[in-house]
Amino acid sequence: MTTTPVVRGGLLGTRDFRLLWIGETTSMLGSSVAGVALPLVAVVTLHASPFIAGLLTAAAWLPWLLVGLPAGAWVDRMPKRPVMLVCNIVSMVVFASVPIAAWSGALTTTHLLVVATTGGAARVFFTLAYRAYLPILVESERLLDANAKLQGSESAAQIAGPGLAGLLAQWFGAVSGVLADAVSFAIAVLCLRSVATRETRQESAAKRRLLAEIRDGLRFVVHDPYLRTLTAFSAMSNIALMGYSSIQVVFLTRDLGAGTGQVGVVLALASSGGLFGAALSGRTATRFGTARGFLLCEALAAPMRLLGPIGSGGMGLALFAAAGFGTGLGIVASNILTSTFRQRYCPAELFGRITATTSALNYGAIPLGGLLGGMLGDAIGVRETMGLMAVIQLFSVAILLLSPFRPLRDFPAPTPTRLQDILG
Repeated sequence: MTTTPVVRGGLLGTRDFRLLWIGETTSMLGSSVAGVALPLVAVVTLHASPFIAGLLTAAAWLPWLLVGLPAGAWVDRMPKRPVMLVCNIVSMVVFASVPIAAWSGALTTTHLLVVATTGGAARVFFTLAYRAYLPILVESERLLDANAKLQGSESAAQIAGPGLAGLLAQWFGAVSGVLADAVSFAIAVLCLRSVATRETRQESAAKRRLLAEIRDGLRFVVHDPYLRTLTAFSAMSNIALMGYSSIQVVFLTRDLGAGTGQVGVVLALASSGGLFGAALSGRTATRFGTARGFLLCEALAAPMRLLGPIGSGGMGLALFAAAGFGTGLGIVASNILTSTFRQRYCPAELFGRITATTSALNYGAIPLGGLLGGMLGDAIGVRETMGLMAVIQLFSVAILLLSPFRPLRDFPAPTPTRLQDILG
């Protein structure tokens, strides 16, 4: 049972959604800055190798493998908003420790790895609670619009973040970008505290064994052909995407000779495609259908990645930006469509566990990609590794072409009897 206010007019005219949107947009901007600043601190300040750069990425996503499944069961038991608040506070504290350690001369690679891992663990719980809270805050027919607005903000943050990280690095040092991330989490906490929508704790869920609840989520995903396909595709795709992304700062600075400011500008241009993807997701769904639009978006994104590592000098920077633009456009639009599908399709009482199951596999593949990118970057070269990851991304689309989604125009609607049939 929830106390959700009735939505009238545009979503941004609704106080609670507006507060959530402002807080998350600010936090995503800070995280986008830190996503560039942390590798820059490692590579420029601590003179880290490509393997360490990849290891930092892996550490941020490793918690999905370690605690992703039980986190889903815990989140299903608890009110979502307090979970989100605690996670943002933890993230604020750990990221603030980086500039403090740097200014005191105590910053080490180990410190960065601990910060990345702790921040990643907080992100696990936050993401699961956030995705379950949004359908409580927003009516079902508004979910596509809500996801588009949030993904659009994330894409805008990814555009502005790298450039801001580069400027902050030039003016105040690389660690200033990490400080900006800590400040952004503080703003997110203030906004989230002001959100009025509440939900009632599910007392019955706490009486069940944790393993039984985890098993319910696993069983649901394994038996559902659509969720099973999305999970397998996303896992393979994320290995390729993160293997590529984990060493892109090394590629830009060492292979293409870009300075810190140029790195920020190029990554901002590469990320701008996501903003267009968010804007076009609704039109794509209307014109082609949600399922067919999803397939078209992924078919666009995968081949664009091949352009990233083929150039050198100024042309190499332009090709890298073009590759990122096309990839981001397709992937962001695709993510909006599939996120909305899951929120409508999955039973509310199992949503956290289903999301945890799929995310543990999807996001759990990311540290593998980060490690693989770092190891291969040291072994065969950064440019060669990025090319290999782009090819793997292209092959991942084959999973979708052989899936139940291929003949569909729109994603399937939820079936009321499916939950009883699967869980027994």
